[in-house]
Amino acid sequence: MEASYVYARGERGGRVRASDRAYAALLEDIQSGELPPGTVIGEVEQAERLGVSRTPMREAIGRLSADGLVRQQSPRVLVVAGFDAADIRELFEARRALEETAARLAAQRGEPGTFAQLADDFERAHPESGEVAADDYYALIARFDAEIDAAVANTHLVSALRTVRTHLARARRLARDNRRRLAVSVSEHALIARAISAGDAELAAHSTHVHLHNALSSILNSIDAPSPEGPQ
Repeated sequence: MEASYVYARGERGGRVRASDRAYAALLEDIQSGELPPGTVIGEVEQAERLGVSRTPMREAIGRLSADGLVRQQSPRVLVVAGFDAADIRELFEARRALEETAARLAAQRGEPGTFAQLADDFERAHPESGEVAADDYYALIARFDAEIDAAVANTHLVSALRTVRTHLARARRLARDNRRRLAVSVSEHALIARAISAGDAELAAHSTHVHLHNALSSILNSIDAPSPEGPQ
């Protein structure tokens, strides 16, 4: 049997392909910054580090390359792709096109009760202190994204959205933790979900546009702002 089809026991007792396990591990390391831009991704070294054979590792690296997370530095050398303010701006250009379209479609095709419940949950997540726990916020966002994907019912659009979200994790890591921005973002998502539940496609798209404008500004400002500890 090909090494790429060797299975490992997953956390819930399911079976996970070795190539999927290698991809998930490398993706987490890239998104977290454990493997920063410019890090050489050697097939043999990474296979040994993650305890898989070279065939599944080759598949995993191929997927990362297709995602734009690793690039060919020379004919024999692959490295983690760079990611800076210019990349973030390009990412948000794609987000606007995809997410505004998705919001419109969700308003037309989604289950109103599902998004009304999400709107309620976002509103309840906004405490009087104005601060939101990051883990709670991202859990709600994951639910929201999953319901958007289900509502649009378009495999091509959903695939493009998932690729953008893969890079978005890197953008979030570059920005310093801003709890007040999270609180505002919760309110913005509540408005988007409420517009979708009401079937108002234009309001859903406009609310998404405003949210993405504010999110991009916050990330870029965070990157440009000097560290409170001084230059690093």
